[in-house]
Amino acid sequence: MGNGLEKLEKLPRAILAHTPTPIEHLPSLSVKIGGAVLYVKRDDCTGLALGGNKVRQLEYYVGDALSQDADTILITGAVQSNFVRTAAAAAARYGLTCHIQLEERVKSTDALYRDSGNVLLNQLLGATIHSYPDGEDESGADRRVHEIADDLRVQGRRPYVIPLAPGYPPLGALGYVIAAQEIVSQLTAIDREVSEIVVASGSGHTHAGLLFGLRMLGSSIRVLGICVRRDSAAQELRIRARCREIAELLEVQSRVTDADIYLRDDFLAPGYGQLNFPTREAIRLGAHHEALLLDPVYTGKAFAGCLQRAQELDSQETVLFVHTGGTPGIFAYGAQLLEGQ
Repeated sequence: MGNGLEKLEKLPRAILAHTPTPIEHLPSLSVKIGGAVLYVKRDDCTGLALGGNKVRQLEYYVGDALSQDADTILITGAVQSNFVRTAAAAAARYGLTCHIQLEERVKSTDALYRDSGNVLLNQLLGATIHSYPDGEDESGADRRVHEIADDLRVQGRRPYVIPLAPGYPPLGALGYVIAAQEIVSQLTAIDREVSEIVVASGSGHTHAGLLFGLRMLGSSIRVLGICVRRDSAAQELRIRARCREIAELLEVQSRVTDADIYLRDDFLAPGYGQLNFPTREAIRLGAHHEALLLDPVYTGKAFAGCLQRAQELDSQETVLFVHTGGTPGIFAYGAQLLEGQ
């Protein structure tokens, strides 16, 4: 990976993830769905507090925080955010205090959604929880969390803010630049050529980091991002910006072209964190046929897109699904997931 890898190795990093995570064949679903052969990258198995992709993302944020002698981590996310739950876990692992700001991104008064899943884990992990009323105001949420940080400084604390809005160094994406190298090595080891990798595309850190890392390695594997937060036009701008920011951070020329940014938003409606029939069906198929547990917010929608894409390809091709975790969210959506069963 040349100079990009050299720069990456110099950045502070806190090892949190259990890696490499396995790549597994999905034989039953490959037969049932037809089309391309299905494999899964099990990033739900990254270990820390029920794992997920956010563990890889946090390694560089926590490393940066520790390098600055921070004693407190602050982060914003939706009520059932996997990112904030994992941040609380990383803080606990390193003996840091954690302040979580939960934004109202999903209009739900369901008791399970508000008290179970990631919310319960945040409390068990000892995080201090704040609320922010607007779920579509990333800049405002960041301003508020910085105000909380300022208050903590007055109290003698040394806070470190993990930002929500774009425009900051994309430290979270670096974990998936590394993951790209891991995936390519694993595919070589099992002698399996993959024509496409499918991943949920939300904040853009996982999608952009993976795409950027693959192109740095000279890999032409197509990366399909399934939109879970905003439509494909808006998400394309975000992924393009993330890739540019990664290049600036690593001081290299990006090899990602506009044609490399491949997105679908077929399964986004009615919006972030809201179930639809194809997502519920994808979750059911994963569980019934492969004991693969998928969440309603990210992996369920992404897997619905993966199954659709597999059916569009022939049996000579292979699709790799990146399972980014989110397991606690299953419990927050229990009633909705069992609807009609």
